[in-house]
Amino acid sequence: MKKLNLYNLFYTFIFGCVVGWLVEGIWTYIRSGLILNHSALVIGPFNIAYGICAVLLTALLFKYRNSSYIKIFLIGFIGGSIIEYIMSWGMELVLGFCAWDYSKKFLNINGRICLLYSIFWGLLGILWIKILYPLITKLINKINIKVGKIIMNVLIIFLSLDTILTVSAVMRAKDSEKGIPPQNVYEEFLDNNFNSDYLKNMFNNKWE
Repeated sequence: MKKLNLYNLFYTFIFGCVVGWLVEGIWTYIRSGLILNHSALVIGPFNIAYGICAVLLTALLFKYRNSSYIKIFLIGFIGGSIIEYIMSWGMELVLGFCAWDYSKKFLNINGRICLLYSIFWGLLGILWIKILYPLITKLINKINIKVGKIIMNVLIIFLSLDTILTVSAVMRAKDSEKGIPPQNVYEEFLDNNFNSDYLKNMFNNKWE
């Protein structure tokens, strides 16, 4: 593949969302014995942060895919750190909280990034562009293009609605904890299905 395209990047995004959700869930269980839903959306296994990272890492490293490991590491180290800082700031701006806090980690910046995870970004950059992304591209190319575009359009609509539902659920849960009763059937639906307990499990108790 000589050039990136939106079709390829979309499925890269979906791969990052789902695999990131799965890996983080397994890691949390191994580390603490807890089963947490690390999705960023209330419906489905979609950790948007990982999906965005997959797309941005691809865009960042694609033209350097044949470069040395050291160069890729440095680009991943710096670029990944910038990506993570911006995502942390954006999440706090939109939802009022961030799902991670590195303020107790060595050499951190505002608790949003730290040296350890910046190193991970560098290593991930090598793993991603040298091994994982080529494999993902092969899998994407096996999908019938017409079927793939139909699925892509359906998923875009679904994820858009899921995002709206998630933001609504967070806003409603905050109101609920303030003692504000539901004002309509939709808010009753949110209280019954995506309340604060559900969201705290999703966001590792950091959403409030």
